Amino acid sequence: MIDVNGIQLHIAEQGEGPLVVLLHGFPESWHSWRHQFGPLAEAGFRVVAPDQRGYGGSDRPGDVSAYSIFHLVGDVVGLIHALGEEQAFVVGHDWGAPVAWHTALLRPDVVRGVAGLSVPPPFRGAQPPLKTMRERFGGHFYWNYFEEPGVADAEFAADTRTALRKLLYSASGDAPDAGRPEQALVEDLGRGWLADAPNPEVLPDWLTEADLDTLTESFEPGFTGALNWYRNLDRNWELTAPWQGAVVSSPALYVYGDRDLVPAFPGTPELIEALPGLMPNLRREPVVLPGCGHWTQQERPAEVNKVLIDFLTELRD
Repeated sequence: MIDVNGIQLHIAEQGEGPLVVLLHGFPESWHSWRHQFGPLAEAGFRVVAPDQRGYGGSDRPGDVSAYSIFHLVGDVVGLIHALGEEQAFVVGHDWGAPVAWHTALLRPDVVRGVAGLSVPPPFRGAQPPLKTMRERFGGHFYWNYFEEPGVADAEFAADTRTALRKLLYSASGDAPDAGRPEQALVEDLGRGWLADAPNPEVLPDWLTEADLDTLTESFEPGFTGALNWYRNLDRNWELTAPWQGAVVSSPALYVYGDRDLVPAFPGTPELIEALPGLMPNLRREPVVLPGCGHWTQQERPAEVNKVLIDFLTELRD
């Protein structure tokens, strides 16, 4: 447990060398990086993965506003310094990716290099994201479903293990409809997002029942802290107005699966295609993992480890 930014964060740690901070997404925990610790440590890095605020063994502030992008970036910067370092490599997946990207955007002096898995770098849109999706999909986009206090919280907490099982499987490359943008829509708001989601009899090879047990235990206190991240999306848009038009200048890497629904979101394919021209220090073309769904580092650990180690080693050496 580390005191950071006015709260306590639970971390997992392995190895010695330059610091690499691994940031998980929703609905996950530090455990989503279980396949990265050994290889990165063996490659000569000190690997630290926190449960981010609102998750796992870390503190869960009660105020929704305590989950803004400034708080989340503050946690990363504070963690780096609390670990006795001035700089680190920052790697994020899903929601952890925007935190990683914004840490590099707001504090490039602290970030030696940044990598995002699934979610591409942030380019601030013309209007607030929750408003945009509400207008486009009539409130059926899952961000807007998550926006209502207590609604998704109750659905997921009613049977935590089944909810996580459905969420992980349905967004993976193993699901029949993986990568289709329609997956992001809640068709019947009254029944919830997962009512008709597939619940596999047997888990995919990359996810064991023991992994699911560990994740389920981490959500025993509930989902509200994690969902509060989504409830700040429009506020984050307002807060980041001073960085309109700014780009991430740190050395950068972007990796995604071709069966991931996030890169299929409206406007995202065009953004990914334009990234090499938009990002001055993108070290290589976006890395596409064939057949991989949303859970990049869990579904394709060997490929992710190789590209991460190559990227980090190049910057270290």
